[in-house]
Amino acid sequence: MKRVIARVLCLAVTPVLMHIQQALAQTDYYNIDAGRPVTIEDAYPVERFAFELQAAPLRLERQRGGVYQWSVEPEIAYGILRRTQLEIGFPLAYVDHGLGNRSLGLAGIDVSVLHNLNVETETLPAIGLAADVVLPVGGHAGNRTYVSGKAIVTRTFRWARIHANGRYTFGSAPESEADGGLEELSRWTAGVAIDRAFPLKSMLIIGEVFAAQPLGEGGVEWNAGAGLRYQWSPRLALDAGLGKALSGDDNSWHFTLGAAYAFAIRALMPTR
Repeated sequence: MKRVIARVLCLAVTPVLMHIQQALAQTDYYNIDAGRPVTIEDAYPVERFAFELQAAPLRLERQRGGVYQWSVEPEIAYGILRRTQLEIGFPLAYVDHGLGNRSLGLAGIDVSVLHNLNVETETLPAIGLAADVVLPVGGHAGNRTYVSGKAIVTRTFRWARIHANGRYTFGSAPESEADGGLEELSRWTAGVAIDRAFPLKSMLIIGEVFAAQPLGEGGVEWNAGAGLRYQWSPRLALDAGLGKALSGDDNSWHFTLGAAYAFAIRALMPTR
């Protein structure tokens, strides 16, 4: 009788445990990366020893004068240390000036490190620090190397999460528009975002407002955006976003669409 009861319990509990394991795996939709789908990000890196591949994130921007700029920025992030990720991106830009004037090229190489200082508690928000280097590599890249620092704060409430970002870029401004390249850089950026998760649907929606000061001449530009992330499978998360420049000379809008694939390499995992 004991064996029969044990087997019945195993048959009843196993599907529940499998469902819980699958649900725990489907959490990548909860992570907000810079540009995926909005500019503001959260304070959390990828898990240690895990990889996250942004396979083909697409961005379409319409600038002043009807100039369309397409860009694809493949990125890969790795949890290199505890609460620390290393990320490298290769932005490719395609510009259509009209009248058959088109150009395609690499817009630099972007290397960044994000470290989460602490786990969020009831009294203390999660705080992250990031450093970013944009290298002048490619036909659409600038002529200088730029280094940026960023502070990130994430606070979780029952009804939503709130994120605050502040970023500053070091280095002198480009002497001309051609010297600056097509990589989007600002002297400083500051903004907030609010997201709302729907765990039963494995989906998250987010809205943001931020201000940016161009590297060169120009006043402060205000921007707004919104987006969503959806867990398509335990390893694959999809995202889409829409943004608009509310002020400034350009007054452009943009649309983003991307996918993040999470995986791990057994050979890089620590042995027990």
